[in-house]
Amino acid sequence: MKLGFVVSEFNYDITQMMLQRAKEHASFLGADVSKVISVPGAFDMPLAVKSLLGEKEIDGVVTLGAVIEGETSHDELVVQHAARKIMDLAVEFQKPVGLGITGPGVSRLQASNRIDGYARRSVEAVVKMSKRLK
Repeated sequence: MKLGFVVSEFNYDITQMMLQRAKEHASFLGADVSKVISVPGAFDMPLAVKSLLGEKEIDGVVTLGAVIEGETSHDELVVQHAARKIMDLAVEFQKPVGLGITGPGVSRLQASNRIDGYARRSVEAVVKMSKRLK
């Protein structure tokens, strides 16, 4: 199984640790990470997800990001729109996409505490769905 990863550069310290954990878990599950695309932020993910889903050799895509709560509701807007478009792309291309984006409404500490869980669950969801759809 070949996976593509889309990783947000925003909150880099958190997302890079998510990437490391996700790669380790993919290897543990017997999946290869064929391509990693870095994007500025979670809002920018759908275009990269679409690009990877269009590649014949990619079986599914893992998204990794951390959207930290700020003084406005910007975090809610970003996550809601990114998640909706990512889900639409999975349906359009009939390939699984794992939502490994923490937020909205999380502090930096909460996002840090969720690094392992979100990274692993996103990979696991893609691997399980890919097997079930074949």
